[in-house]
Amino acid sequence: MSVLYKLESFEGPLDLLLHLIDKAEIDIHEVSISEITDQYMDYLNAMTEMELEVTSEFLVMAATLLSIKSRQLLPKPPVFEEEYEDWPDDGLDPRDELIQKLVEYRKFKQIAEQLREKETQRSLVFSREPEDMTPFLQEQDINPLEGLHVSDLVAAFQRALKKAARRQFVATVQRDEISVKDRIRDIALVLRQYETVQFSKLIRENMDKHEIVVTFLAILELMKMKHIRCFQHQLFDDIVIHWRGDAEDSGLSEVEVDY
Repeated sequence: MSVLYKLESFEGPLDLLLHLIDKAEIDIHEVSISEITDQYMDYLNAMTEMELEVTSEFLVMAATLLSIKSRQLLPKPPVFEEEYEDWPDDGLDPRDELIQKLVEYRKFKQIAEQLREKETQRSLVFSREPEDMTPFLQEQDINPLEGLHVSDLVAAFQRALKKAARRQFVATVQRDEISVKDRIRDIALVLRQYETVQFSKLIRENMDKHEIVVTFLAILELMKMKHIRCFQHQLFDDIVIHWRGDAEDSGLSEVEVDY
């Protein structure tokens, strides 16, 4: 009966040992050198039977495993205290160096696996080729003062002063003024016609402040001369002006007021 072997590819002897340990589901620090050596040698024999090339590093590891196994199986020679009392006893387990190498190799293998996963994830991302986005950039406002120096501003100010010095034209604006005396006669004329007038009716929309003040002073003067009577129906209501007598009989036409 023929025996079929299905051999997996390993990157080196440490990779093979880790595979055997993981397959046995045991801790690296509790590995049995005797069992792991037998499994390792079975794998090498299978490679030889299948006429596969066995590299030197696999053979070196096989020799190391056999050496450790033999050191564990062979009885230790008796030690005479008097003869070897000066010899140092390190008490090291022959497996320690191999186990340390396996632990370090497992760390690097896990890191390599993580990097391989990241590489696979990144290979699924397709990046677009960079394009020229200059046409989509917002146009920046041109600074009208860019490139100007302080000396340019001083020169512009001097030109403005010279231009202002050439402007010697002076215009005089005369304002039409109305006297209190004239305004008294105007109000008296309105009151003789309507007898009772509200103060707001004497104020036109196009009147300026000067005319309004003159109108108010004219009313006060008429009250002083007892030609009119002013009253309000209620607080803040419009002032009502009532005519009390004839202007001609009271000498209103000859009034003289200085303001």
